[in-house]
Amino acid sequence: MIRRHVYFSGKVQGVYFRYNTKKKAENEDVTGWVQNLEDGRVEAVFEGPKNRVSEVVRWCSDEQPHAEVQNVEVFEEEYQGNFDSFRIKHI
Repeated sequence: MIRRHVYFSGKVQGVYFRYNTKKKAENEDVTGWVQNLEDGRVEAVFEGPKNRVSEVVRWCSDEQPHAEVQNVEVFEEEYQGNFDSFRIKHI
C-alpha cells in the first residue's frame, strides 16, 4: 500500500477534474481526497495498492476528459491508511 500527494496544474479547474478524479479513484478502490487550490491547481492525496494509485495518477495526468494538465508534481508519503473512501474537499 502506498500514499501519493499530487499537485496538478494547467486547465484543471472548472472542467469537472475533481468529480472525474473521485469517480476514477472509486473505480480503482483508491481512497483519499481531491480539492481545488486558490492558485488554480488541484491537490490530491491517493492511498491504496501501488498499481491502482499509479493508474489513478496516470489517468488524471493524461486522460482527464476536459482538462489540459500541464504539470504534475508527485510526492511519496508514508502510507497512513486513515481513509475509508475518496472525497472531494472544499476550501
